Amino acid sequence: MLTYNRPQHISRAVESIVAQTLTDWELLVVQDGKEQFTVDVMSGWAGKDSRIRYFRRDKGGNIADATNFALDRAQGDYVAILDDDDAWAVPEKLQSQVDFLDTHPEYVGCGGGAIVVDETGRETLRYLKPETFDDIRKVALRANPVIHSTGMFRREVLRRLGNYDVSLAGFQDWDVWLKLGEQGKLYNFPRHLTYYTLWGGGGSFHAQRGNTRSALRIVWRHRRRYAGFPLALALSTAYFLYSLLPVAIRKPTYAYLSQWKKAYFGR
Repeated sequence: MLTYNRPQHISRAVESIVAQTLTDWELLVVQDGKEQFTVDVMSGWAGKDSRIRYFRRDKGGNIADATNFALDRAQGDYVAILDDDDAWAVPEKLQSQVDFLDTHPEYVGCGGGAIVVDETGRETLRYLKPETFDDIRKVALRANPVIHSTGMFRREVLRRLGNYDVSLAGFQDWDVWLKLGEQGKLYNFPRHLTYYTLWGGGGSFHAQRGNTRSALRIVWRHRRRYAGFPLALALSTAYFLYSLLPVAIRKPTYAYLSQWKKAYFGR
């Protein structure tokens, strides 16, 4: 779990991990920056539960750099990511994914669906990602095939691939799932595993310009391994042009367009 200057929901996220039926886990929280409320909250959690490891980095990097920092210190065979403003929706989330990967060695990762909520917790949308690997491959170049806060992957496989790409300004998780899908199979449970918070203070809105440039790089990088390159390039270009619009236009339309995209590329 990464966190940077937005402590509003982090306790909810941690509580959803502590509530998991699988108890053999470690939580690595990496904080970039000196936001004091997060320091107080996470110091309290780390003091109460020895499975929680809390790291502060006064000089931070981008999302990929912070994630790699945690991965270098992780001890488990499997890694699950949870954003600090999201929360897992079902207590069996970790157990079901561990059981699946334990019994399906040809799969390198798995995820599931999400319940989209606003900053107040009000549900606005539910959607699922394509379930089978054949269906995942058909749309993976147009949209992230696995919702990151629902995902679990084999740590050793990603380590061999060089972990997260620090040269990307955004969408590093999309690149990771595409890389993993080139090494083995991916699967999405037909179940809503995570509460995904979509709000104006989320990182996705503020990082649109960098995200769009990264999307173009990612689509080009993986164009030979996945279907639908022309449409994927057109969509990424349109997203880039949208990011150039004034904030006064983007802010009131961002949530609507994000939900439309999730519904269009999901179920």
